[in-house]
Amino acid sequence: MTVAGPRVDDVAKSVVSPALARRIALAAQGFGRPAAGPPGTRQLNQTIDRLGLLQIDSVNVFERSHYLPLYARLGAYDRPLADRLTFARRGRYTEYWAHEAAFLPVTSWPLWRWRMEQYRDDFATHDDSWAASNKPMLAWLLDELRASGPLPASAIEHDANVRQGPWWGWSDVKRGLEVLFRTGDVVSAGRTRFERTYGLPEQILPAEVLDAEVSRDDAHRALVTHAAKAHGIGTASDLADYFRLKAVDVLPVLRELEDEGALDRVEVPGWSKHAYLHAEARLPRRIEADAILSPFDPVVWERSRAERLFGFHYRIEIYTPQPKRVFGYYVLPILQDDALVGRVDLKSDRQAGILRVQAAWREAGQSLDLDRLAALLQRTAAWQGLDSVEVMPRGDLAPALAAVVTTA
Repeated sequence: MTVAGPRVDDVAKSVVSPALARRIALAAQGFGRPAAGPPGTRQLNQTIDRLGLLQIDSVNVFERSHYLPLYARLGAYDRPLADRLTFARRGRYTEYWAHEAAFLPVTSWPLWRWRMEQYRDDFATHDDSWAASNKPMLAWLLDELRASGPLPASAIEHDANVRQGPWWGWSDVKRGLEVLFRTGDVVSAGRTRFERTYGLPEQILPAEVLDAEVSRDDAHRALVTHAAKAHGIGTASDLADYFRLKAVDVLPVLRELEDEGALDRVEVPGWSKHAYLHAEARLPRRIEADAILSPFDPVVWERSRAERLFGFHYRIEIYTPQPKRVFGYYVLPILQDDALVGRVDLKSDRQAGILRVQAAWREAGQSLDLDRLAALLQRTAAWQGLDSVEVMPRGDLAPALAAVVTTA
């Protein structure tokens, strides 16, 4: 159980200790809260709303990224339930480029109109862009959706709907839909087997969302306010990165929020820049947590913040040629309490029913509880519908972890 302590213990004269900064950040992200029974719809919605978004990534070697932040914070939950929430055609969530491609509450869609306009202006002013060179295709796609209703790219019949280049290459139809998605001329109409369906905004979004007019300034204020609450504590660049905003737009908002008392400017020893502490942030004396984190979890997605908070140097190596990989293909940080204590390269071998730990590594200078990690991996295998865990002999943690997993 996490116990909140008074500010005077670790915050004095606007100085926050590095240890407390870690705990504040984790508490703001929803860690350290005792589970209240099996996670259901309410807990999933609360967690997504707290984060503000779930980053989407298609890599499925272990599990698709957007499922993992929920698992890290809530434990085993029903993935089909999450699909019903996030994949629904007219549900509580939609998609847009917030941080990267992400699921986000449909009510926040109007906060991104300024970015949609920015994309539209960029495409219009660059004559050499794909969008500028393919205006007939874009108009045809809008007409097709208007006549036929929401469709996935694969269902649109056109001689340009042929993948180009390697297997992941997009057809011109897919490329055109993605251009229109960025400009807000089409929106997500849900997903089927992870493939996005596209529709016109008026076909999908409720009237109150379509009719909402939010100025660029007000949108940035809302986004920065959410980023500050979701981070608990962070530098200006941390808060800007949460929704990939520019400093020129973020700094005036931070000054306003500081003047209003919503943020306190503080110093964290070892941080080169001052930080902003949210006025409602919890300041726990301790955090109890056991989790493996997605590479796209907000706790670690900004790598310099992860290094500053946890002393954890992290790079994803998916796109690194195999001989040059240091830790592995799909490496996930291990969180125990308020420390990142190691990393594991995981693969769900669904045909064999095995969660394979392709590599396991200790983090220098950290204490790692092997029994807790082994139990977490067993729970994770069960959540994935797998029968067992197998640790491969790679990494300085692998021999000890294999022995504990085998014993368990």
